[in-house]
Amino acid sequence: MKKNSAPFIVFAWRLIALHTISYFAVGMLALYALDYRDLFATGALEGFMRPTDDPVTALGPGLQFIRGLIFAIVLWPFRKTFLEGNFGWFRLWLLFVGLGILATFGPAPGSVDGMIYTQIPWYQQFIFLPELLLQSLLLSIFLFIWYKKSHVAWDIVAAILMSLVMLMSAAGYLFLSQNP
Repeated sequence: MKKNSAPFIVFAWRLIALHTISYFAVGMLALYALDYRDLFATGALEGFMRPTDDPVTALGPGLQFIRGLIFAIVLWPFRKTFLEGNFGWFRLWLLFVGLGILATFGPAPGSVDGMIYTQIPWYQQFIFLPELLLQSLLLSIFLFIWYKKSHVAWDIVAAILMSLVMLMSAAGYLFLSQNP
């Protein structure tokens, strides 16, 4: 069996784990580097985004397995396009950037429709792009590498990190629910 012909469950596990881990890591970096606490509490984003200390916001990273599973289901038929060849990670990243960030079907901040239809100022639209571009890039690169250099250590590290994200997310939700 070829490396890239692993069953769907393997593909889904890798995509779910890498999406959840990269989402959490880049999200935490952006939370502090871009000062989301203040950004989400003022102006047009105040009514658009939940505050950073909302219990549901804390639960968000732990729920990213849902998006990861959706990615896996949608990308499964096309996996050979980005898992084979030398620049497969780049093709996957372009797909994420094009369809998932810039040309979404709704008015998400940083997207074409977000700039047209929302009242979020243009400079706030661009604030989110570094986080989105970095997270999707890391997801694309690490998924590609995990298939090119498959090893049980990747599964162990991913399982530990996924568990930590889920536990921290649940703990954050419980803490913020108890301490409004």
